[in-house]
Amino acid sequence: MYTILAINPGSTSTKVAIYQDDKAVRELTLRHSTEELAPFAGVLDQFDFRKQIILDAMKEAGVTLSDIDAVIGRGGLIKPVKSGVYEVNETMIDDIRHRPVGQHASNLGALLAYDIAREAGAKAYMADPVVVDELQDVARITGHPDIERVSIFHALNQKAMARAYAEKRGVRYEDLNLIVVHLGGGISVGAHRKGEVIDVNNALDGEGPFSPERAGGLPALAVAKWAASGKYDIRQIAKFINSRGGFVAHFGTNSAMEISKRAEEGDQRAALVQDAMCYNVGKAVGAMATVLKGQVDAIILTGGIAHDKYVCKYIGDMVSFIAEVVVMPGENELEALRMIECLKMSGLEIKDIKQFMDWCVEGASTYPLRRELLEKQKETVEAEIAHMNKFLDMLRFKCWYYDQAIQDGSEDRIKSLLPDHLPDDIQPLYDHAHQ
Repeated sequence: MYTILAINPGSTSTKVAIYQDDKAVRELTLRHSTEELAPFAGVLDQFDFRKQIILDAMKEAGVTLSDIDAVIGRGGLIKPVKSGVYEVNETMIDDIRHRPVGQHASNLGALLAYDIAREAGAKAYMADPVVVDELQDVARITGHPDIERVSIFHALNQKAMARAYAEKRGVRYEDLNLIVVHLGGGISVGAHRKGEVIDVNNALDGEGPFSPERAGGLPALAVAKWAASGKYDIRQIAKFINSRGGFVAHFGTNSAMEISKRAEEGDQRAALVQDAMCYNVGKAVGAMATVLKGQVDAIILTGGIAHDKYVCKYIGDMVSFIAEVVVMPGENELEALRMIECLKMSGLEIKDIKQFMDWCVEGASTYPLRRELLEKQKETVEAEIAHMNKFLDMLRFKCWYYDQAIQDGSEDRIKSLLPDHLPDDIQPLYDHAHQ
């Protein structure tokens, strides 16, 4: 039985799941209020706080560090990479600690996975980190050569939901054009063309709709005047943009549920700002529809805020003329991480895992192909087990051999029993080891 620890630190929550093989034995989502996170100067300062949450979840589930076979964390702001699975190494850790592309809670995913895995004597992995970069070249250019658009978004969940939708439809993800909207502490709107996210707003550094924590796109000159006023340093301004914007700036809370409740109870200001957020999401979806030249198979709303029916209806009313709007609430990063890690723990190489997941997307027609791949891997593992059992019997024989030598004070008697006159319980060990 394999025990897998999956870690997903987000801007407003820490999600932890413990799996034994394919069964979740503990799932925890702990929400973090603005007040709770306020004492920490930066994301990395939250390391001990978040680690203790994870260790507490493990303890509650009756799982110790020695039980852990692998740890997989939500990937953070490393250098841009292609979509896939990566083993966390010292270079990644050094980059995140000293040369991060940006500050985000997902940076803690790799750090926590690596630290806990090291204590457990296991390996640490990340999958589809937030810096997955599949942008088409034309999407990178801005109106000034010193500034280029970069890809930072909820890659893991967007990709997982796009694949889940394709599987439900019985088609390949690579054959669809989708717009995926992640509604969480940050909001990202991605244009998925034939399996690649060719355009998406930088959901961290000031692009796209504002969100519970992000200021989103702001008038550039107004921001420049703000920065030049001398009232704030660059660190403070960065916080205003990526962690103290949106609902936090307007109301002092990052809770979308609280703002929704206020709106329902008649708070006109809360209702207006919530509508403005939805309005901006709708505009972003419309923009991505033009990126896909109007050829959109579906618009997927996902993330924690997709549980809010009012928010989804508002956005749906704006964009349903473009394509079918599909609501897939929740954040499925942990399940995606677990699936990938289970395949990896089976011994499959990364290329085979990718092939297997592609077949899953294609639907039931690929059942025979999936079965064949797993059967081949089973045969490989069985051969390795048989080989190791031979070595194990040799070790068992040798341990008995030297027990007798120690008892007799020499090897003479034991050698006289070789090769065919050993005790009944030892002879099979010798014979198997010497085949």
